[in-house]
Amino acid sequence: MDSPAFVAPAFDRRAWPEGGRLDYWHAGDGWPLRRYRLGPGTRGRMLVLGGRGDMIEKYLEVIHHWAGRGWAVTSFDWRGQGGSGRLTDDPLCGHIADFGQWIADLKALATDWRAEGAGPAVLLGHSMGGHLLLRALAEGLPLPDAAVAVAPMLGLRSWPLPLRLAEGMAGLMCRLGRGTRQAWTQKETSERQRRIRQLRLTHDPERYADELWWRDHSRDVAIGPPSWDWVREALASTRALEEKGDLARIAMPLLILATQADELVSTAAIRRIAARLPDARLHVYGKEAAHEILRELDPVRLDALARIDAFLDEVAPR
Repeated sequence: MDSPAFVAPAFDRRAWPEGGRLDYWHAGDGWPLRRYRLGPGTRGRMLVLGGRGDMIEKYLEVIHHWAGRGWAVTSFDWRGQGGSGRLTDDPLCGHIADFGQWIADLKALATDWRAEGAGPAVLLGHSMGGHLLLRALAEGLPLPDAAVAVAPMLGLRSWPLPLRLAEGMAGLMCRLGRGTRQAWTQKETSERQRRIRQLRLTHDPERYADELWWRDHSRDVAIGPPSWDWVREALASTRALEEKGDLARIAMPLLILATQADELVSTAAIRRIAARLPDARLHVYGKEAAHEILRELDPVRLDALARIDAFLDEVAPR
């Protein structure tokens, strides 16, 4: 009688994987950034940069995937969000006064990270993390062996306002002294409101529910809408990267995954910038993928992981 086929246990997305290290890395001014590390490093090292409002917990599943492939994976919460404290008295406000602070944090943390071991070094950024990754590289962050940007925030969807009007409104609100206040409300008091927000992020209601579970069980990592300062900075930083950024400096293999159905970042801006990068490969999904490609339903998520793994095997071999 044949033995039954082995089936690997499902990954528990609501628990920290065994063998990881959760601690704090301290910036030059002493600010603690919550950091997580997992994986043996036999394949190389990977630094994962989350998006606006994200926390490490949202990406434990993909961190575990790459750790299982031998990567020593490091991720962290940006200053002011997740488990890295807040920059206003409102614990739910995603605030930053200057994106340059995040660039400085990334450059310093990446310098320490690169000194931790040998082997191929890869950076991966989602959404805002993808923008900050490309901006830091354009501003002199030493090039890794390869990089991946997933739904990078290279332009914002400002609908229903024209982009210039959105920039003017954000600037006005900051001049009126409202820069540290939430720019909008994030209503999730009804099933309909939760469903609307979910579909902007992912078609997978279970992975979306995981985010809500972590927020409910770890209230210190929960965060809500951005501040008006964040909106102003995001609009200015994305415009400056496209119009004035030294994109030719990003001369290493780069894979960009995007989706035509993205309601948060501009796919058109992603296409424009990808065409100007020296060694970029772009894949754009259709309506099957929302913004959080790595937290989508498995047909999209597994396809994205396979594309990333194949890319890294080619350009950053062991």
